[in-house]
Amino acid sequence: MILLTHNEDKVIEIIDLETNQLIEGSFNKPIKALFYVADHYKERLLVWCHESFKPFLNIKEIKKSFHLKNMMMSYSRHQYLPEQIGYVEDSPFLKVNKSVKYPTWLMSSNVGAIYASQLLKFKNQVKENESFDFVLNSIAKLGMPKGLFCYSEPKLLRENVSNNLNVRASYSQLFKFVKHYYKGVWSVLLFFNFIIYDSKFLFLSFLKTIFIKKVTYSSSFSLEALNKPNIKDVTIDVIIPTLGRKKFLQDVLLDLEKQTLLPKQVIIIEQNGDKNSKTELEFISNKSWPFKIIHKFINQTGACNARNLALQSITADYVYLADDDNKFDANLLKSIILKMQSFNFNVIAMSYLQKNELEKNKNIIQWTTFGGGSSVIASKYLETVSFNMAYEFGYGEDTDFGMQLRNLGADIIYTPDIKILHLKAPIGGFRTKFIHPWEKSKKLKPKPSPTVMLSRMTNTTKHQLLGYKTGLFIKYYKSQNIKNPFKYYIMFKKQWQESVNWANTLKNG
Repeated sequence: MILLTHNEDKVIEIIDLETNQLIEGSFNKPIKALFYVADHYKERLLVWCHESFKPFLNIKEIKKSFHLKNMMMSYSRHQYLPEQIGYVEDSPFLKVNKSVKYPTWLMSSNVGAIYASQLLKFKNQVKENESFDFVLNSIAKLGMPKGLFCYSEPKLLRENVSNNLNVRASYSQLFKFVKHYYKGVWSVLLFFNFIIYDSKFLFLSFLKTIFIKKVTYSSSFSLEALNKPNIKDVTIDVIIPTLGRKKFLQDVLLDLEKQTLLPKQVIIIEQNGDKNSKTELEFISNKSWPFKIIHKFINQTGACNARNLALQSITADYVYLADDDNKFDANLLKSIILKMQSFNFNVIAMSYLQKNELEKNKNIIQWTTFGGGSSVIASKYLETVSFNMAYEFGYGEDTDFGMQLRNLGADIIYTPDIKILHLKAPIGGFRTKFIHPWEKSKKLKPKPSPTVMLSRMTNTTKHQLLGYKTGLFIKYYKSQNIKNPFKYYIMFKKQWQESVNWANTLKNG
């Protein structure tokens, strides 16, 4: 491990913590020094730290945190980029929970670390004359979609650090960052969102970036585990909510029966809204299965309730949240356990495509979403989370559940090499369309759906919500009948507020 101590724009010292020897060089700026050290010590872990945080460095925890080489971590109570970055970024990586290890590309010069071999992949991609924080955020922003795992990690420092060092980018630097790493239209939207929501006319900041081109980055990162996997005695349960898809469910169980690593339990929640109905799944008890099946029949429909009911019966180390129309090969569960044990993953989302759909993602990356039918979770994270019943029969329950996991310190990793075929079976069973109270109301219809609004209000930043509002305003204009923009604005504003009101009603139960 090599430690670079700095004072924002000036290197104080660089020391090899293994030999306690100083590293000399003709450099002054921290970012130039980092690349210099990386060139000469390609297999070492590089740590940077502002001089005011050096007494609080948690060296033992830094070593422990890097179980993969393709990682980058930093920590600060404050973020470098202004919060208005939320106007252009619609991802879960901005509303950072500072009390846990949280996935984000928002990096800080206060304290952080990266392996030299990973840093060198950006040598010709970033401008070393930019500020240290600007470059660190640029590296993470470029690397994260390509497989560099980036985190805010409070354990890099010992507890009770009272220093409130806060390095902030100017609005001009924000516009430059957006022009570098987002499509050009986002710079325009950023400019107008500043006018609309901040009453700031930043034309000069916008104008300075007119001729800046978007940075392209073609490198990718391979998983490089630093520990060997141990899958002996590791167990996995499978949860399957089902409604009227007897044949498809039977096929899923037959696929599970063929697994090279059998599940410990398969928990089936059979739903039927007809109060006089009875189970259609006689084949479960008519056959001997190589795993325990817990079958519960209920007259209440809804995926949130069904999954929550199933979660109460979990006893294994991992849980596969499945659908009743999945199709997979005999090595699925073994591949899952090997992947999660090898790389210390706590949550994975698998490739879940329909027939003839092509996988666009080639890299294993930190995922922006969560899918209730194609994910596996370490059971230790399921003790305090559940599918929020406010989203039942609406949209947003998976997004909300994923955010609950992230806020516990569990990252969601997309593994495109583990594949499940989604058969997209026809809707089955006795179903009646659930009518939400806002659909019954003769008042103005809310826009967006109140469950979507609730998810946005709960799981995104203030500026992300406002950026979404602008985007929805533009998108919705094309599909509605009011073409007078002023009348449309008045109508949209009322519909938005109606959605906010209903979302608050859902939130309060």
